[in-house]
Order: sequence, then structure tokens, then C-alpha cells
Amino acid sequence: MSWATWEQAAAASLLSALAALILRAARPSRVRDAISPGLRELALISALYAVWRLARQLPLTHESGALERARRIDDFQQILHLPTEISMQHFVIRHDTWAAITNDYYATLHVPGLIVFMVWLFVRHRDHYAHWRNGLAGLTAFCLVIRFVRVAPPRFVQELGFVDLSATHGFDVYGDVGTGISDQFAAMPSIHVGWAAVVALGVFATSTSRWRWVIVLHLPLTIFVVAATSHHWWMDGVVAIGLLYISLAVDTRVRQQVARRRDPVPVPAHA
Repeated sequence: MSWATWEQAAAASLLSALAALILRAARPSRVRDAISPGLRELALISALYAVWRLARQLPLTHESGALERARRIDDFQQILHLPTEISMQHFVIRHDTWAAITNDYYATLHVPGLIVFMVWLFVRHRDHYAHWRNGLAGLTAFCLVIRFVRVAPPRFVQELGFVDLSATHGFDVYGDVGTGISDQFAAMPSIHVGWAAVVALGVFATSTSRWRWVIVLHLPLTIFVVAATSHHWWMDGVVAIGLLYISLAVDTRVRQQVARRRDPVPVPAHA
């Protein structure tokens, strides 16, 4: 899968910002008012993407402590009596078709789904857009920082007996360690689950359509496929959802503080 480079994203951000500035100097019109907000948002999102790509290129290919932390996560999940990830994998590999669908879902839907959601939110629910964009940015920033604590995915813990579905059924998502866009020793937290939570919970919170219940299924399906493909532990997803909650709560708190400063409560005069 080909991803835009940080250079391409930075160029898109710069061009979008310049176009927004040019339109700002133009005479007011319906076209200008419709296009300018989109250009400004594209400039911001492209800049954030460029920073994300640069951060992902940090030389963190070592696996120091990653396997031991993975085993501790597995032990903790057993204490909680969670179903094992290997049981999810055995469920899908009984039939090659299910295994291929599971792997394809993991490999292809999380980024397009997020892009479609953000565009839909910007166009249809502009008043909610900034809140969920900031929640997404906060979650992704948390993931970039936490990746310094190395954690191996289940498929790297050889004694558990996982099959690498990405290598045997369809897309070979990651390739050899140290290659490709993704850091294979950054399983905790799961950005797949985090981004799926943004989409599913964002649609549920902003839409009143009955179809929102279908979109909500994207979150449990993603949690299932990241386990069945052996790319993540259950706790990777739990932590990601928790980080999204924190990011949204912080954004809400900041907005409340800004609103109070802009519109302070008048102090009653003393008698």
C-alpha cells in the first residue's frame, strides 16, 4: 500500500495555505466562502500528517523489552479471563475466504474509513468537526509518544502459535521488521482501533440516522480483526479507546475554559 510521503504532505499543506490566503484577499463571494474553510482545514490536516510521517521515521527498530512486555500483557489478559487472540484466529482460518476477508479488512479500511468520516463530518456537521479532529490529533499524538515503550504484537510471541495472516492470506501489510511505513514493535496502543473508535463513536455522537448503528459496528469489527490477524492484543485496543476519551475530554475542557474567558459571568454589584 502506497502512502503519501511527508514531503508530499508538506507541499499539499503549503499550497493549500497559499490558496486560502489568495482567496481571503479576493472579493467576498459564495464560492470563496465555500472553498476557503476547506482549504484551511486541508492545510492543517496535511501539516499534521507530515509531522506524523516524520515521527514514524524515527529509528526505533530495536525490540528491547518488547517480547517481555507482550508476555506480561498476555498474562494480564488471562487474569481478566479474556478470550485469547489465538481463539479468534482459529475461528477465521478454518476457511481461507474468512481469513482473507479478515486480513483485507485490517489492511484496507481504517485509513479510507477515517478520511470519509472526516470529510462527511466537515461537510454535514461542521459544528462537531473541530472536536473530533482534535480528539483524533490527540489520540495519534499519544500513540506516537507511547511507541517509545516497545511492545511486540501477538504474532511475534512464537510459543503462542499464531499464523501471520498478512503473509499467508492477501496483503502482506508490514514485510520485514524495520521496513515499510509501520513500526512492528509499537503494538501498544492500536492506532487501528483508535481510528475506528473515532469513526464509529463520532458518527454515533453526531448523526441521528438509523444507519449510524451500522457504522458503529466498525469498532467491534476492527477490534476483532486486529486480534484475529495477530497484530494486536485486546489491551492495545482498550488503551487506544481510553486515550481517545482523554483527548476528547481535554478538548471539551479547553473549549469550556476559552468560552468562560470570552464570556465571563458578570460579578453582581454589592449593595
